Amino acid sequence: MIVTAWITFCACRGLAKVLLYLSFSNSVPTAWETFASVVSSTGTMGNSCVCREDSDLEDHQHGSSRATRGQARRLDHGSGVVVDAGEARSSRPRDPVRPPRRGRGPHEPRRKKQNVDSLVLDTLAVIRTLVDNDQEPPYSMITLHEMAETDDGWLEVVQSLIRVIPLDDPLGPAVITLLLDECPLPTKDALQKLSDMLSLSSAAARQDALNPAKHRNTTAVLGCLAEKLAGPASIGLLSPGTLDYLLESLVSTHMHIGENKLTVSESCISNRLAVLELWAEHSDYLKRQVGFCSQWSLDNLFLKEGRQFTYEKVNLANINAMLNSNDVSEYLKISPTGLEARCDASSFESVRCTFCVDSGVWYYEVTVITSGVMQIGWATKDSKFLNHEGYGIGDDEYSCAYDGCRQLIWYNARSKPHAHPCWKEGDAIGFLLDLSKKQMIFYLNGHQLPPEKQVFSSATSGFFAAASFMSYQQCEFNFGSKPFRHPPSVKFSTFNDFASLQPSEKIILPRHRRLALLKQVSIRDNCCTLCCDVMADTELRPCGHGGMCMECALQLETCPLCRQDIQTRVRLIAHVS
Repeated sequence: MIVTAWITFCACRGLAKVLLYLSFSNSVPTAWETFASVVSSTGTMGNSCVCREDSDLEDHQHGSSRATRGQARRLDHGSGVVVDAGEARSSRPRDPVRPPRRGRGPHEPRRKKQNVDSLVLDTLAVIRTLVDNDQEPPYSMITLHEMAETDDGWLEVVQSLIRVIPLDDPLGPAVITLLLDECPLPTKDALQKLSDMLSLSSAAARQDALNPAKHRNTTAVLGCLAEKLAGPASIGLLSPGTLDYLLESLVSTHMHIGENKLTVSESCISNRLAVLELWAEHSDYLKRQVGFCSQWSLDNLFLKEGRQFTYEKVNLANINAMLNSNDVSEYLKISPTGLEARCDASSFESVRCTFCVDSGVWYYEVTVITSGVMQIGWATKDSKFLNHEGYGIGDDEYSCAYDGCRQLIWYNARSKPHAHPCWKEGDAIGFLLDLSKKQMIFYLNGHQLPPEKQVFSSATSGFFAAASFMSYQQCEFNFGSKPFRHPPSVKFSTFNDFASLQPSEKIILPRHRRLALLKQVSIRDNCCTLCCDVMADTELRPCGHGGMCMECALQLETCPLCRQDIQTRVRLIAHVS
């Protein structure tokens, strides 16, 4: 989704949130997007959460209903209302926070211009309450989109986003992404005016360091524009002043792929990231995010000559269970230890553990690195995660999740409030699965909630530890390779004591090395197009399509080519002359 070059820029912004906006246009982030992400994290990373009881967001709903969610991930703030999400799901996918856009009709007058700052804040207040694909977008958002149809209006909207989005709202960066993504593409003149208005430079970065909200929002805007633009427009926006601004932001914390990545690389950014990489295990959770993003960028994007890749030197001897890098949605970043994960994409990214259980009592813990929206808990083999449609753990009948930001328990795309306070950076969340009693218990720093039993009406075996992440969220898993901070009083087993992984299965390769290995794989001309392992020898009837093996064909109900129902499967006999 994000332009390849700017994605790299944003990934680096995850350091300051270098990875804050690491979305991918293809499967590889662009250099200057990744870089912008790293910078945006520095000094502003931990998204704080507004607790339900302290929020007055419900006063700004403008009549938005809490009806069914459709296929969108709901971002309502948790009013305590149980939401029925199962009855009427639209087939149209939508982003987790993105409502449908409705333009002005041919006979509708242009809406009266209002104070831009008020419209932006109104949009931020109401966006979490949009739950239905067919729900009308808020008035404030429609008005902002109409304003952005002109260059001057677009510039007003962008300046307002930088000026008024608060630092302590966990949905602030997501709303910046949402509004800019739905606005028309800026013209060349508008981009030049924006560059002149921002006047980015090293001096501006030092000044903005005193105003963390402005700094975070500026880098967020740069990342969004990197995502939308390509070619000369993208290259033009990465001016020397912009590059100095981002590099200075990295220092103060103690990329169309071709030209932009080269520009960033020539700035010796890898030397600066190598210093920040040392924070990857820091006790300060803000610095830890910067370290994670720096390490990921050095392993995947800005390769440093003579530097050993992290996966080559990390000690995994005591780790027998980890996050499954082969069973993860495409934009989630997993650490070389396999125990820490981070999302910098705008989609709802999910991952499962490498080990599943069918009986007994099991426990694992998660340390919260960021306090925004994550849904963490248990999922089964039948759980389906649709990252671009906003569905993750707790959004089907085969999984259940704890959400400590919105103070909700999720099951089958429905939520109910729980009694724990909002989680914060450093909290330990415990997850107990008792398959003998058919119950799940969630803990916050050792304080437990009442058992959850709903999922056992649909699933009784094959449970994995699993989690879904919204933008700019990060946490660390403990499957038993080290002592738990708040072990429950009941007797339990750990994944690490019973699981096993071959040394090759523990390696989480950098993406460029993984792609290089894939290019070396040779596939026979007559192999099954689904598994690529055995010969294609089966034809589907009545449609007559083939190209697959019998084992794969038996798992299909409809033809993958024509969607016609399969009545029979016929194994063809190869005649040898």
